[in-house]
Amino acid sequence: MHPILQKIAELKIIPVIVLEEEEQALPLADALVAGGLPIAEITFRTGAAEGAIRAMAVRGDLLVGAGTVLTIEQADRAIDAGASFIVAPGTNHQVVEHCLKQDIPITPGVATPTDIELALSLGLETLKFFPAEALGGVSMLKAISAPYRQVQFIPTGGITLENMPSYLALPQVIACGGSWLASRDKLANNQFDAIEKTVAAAVAITNPARI
Repeated sequence: MHPILQKIAELKIIPVIVLEEEEQALPLADALVAGGLPIAEITFRTGAAEGAIRAMAVRGDLLVGAGTVLTIEQADRAIDAGASFIVAPGTNHQVVEHCLKQDIPITPGVATPTDIELALSLGLETLKFFPAEALGGVSMLKAISAPYRQVQFIPTGGITLENMPSYLALPQVIACGGSWLASRDKLANNQFDAIEKTVAAAVAITNPARI
């Protein structure tokens, strides 16, 4: 396993974040670190993503990745800004191959056995199961992963504090991605103290030693 993916496996949770303002990057980073979860996936859904990744990456005290990466151009911008890992909603072989050539770990989204086999053919064994809850949740992940014992998953989409433990209990799941940790509502109101408490509550379940 790539060292970055190993670190993600140790942390067990990836906050999936949509930032509208670059200025929120540093106080958000403070909240994540203080809550015991020094990692962030900043999605390329807004114009603030690249600047936010850059601002967070230079700190050196948290792992920063880019999510919703759809093109090679976005991947290059994210990597140039300092992203340590790339996440995509689907499996685009061109984007995957581009990232692997640069030794940047990428976890593309999969929803079917065909998706999984495409990813395997590209040399990947750690994949994003997305959108997890909409696809059938834990029961679906158990079924879809059964033929692929070598594959590890990061379920994302509909993950909450309540259902996260049932995903993490599966041996093939190394971490979960969740947007509830830094929700759009909390970010819109600059509720960074609330984000820190939400993060700490999640870490208390998965990694109590980090609190």
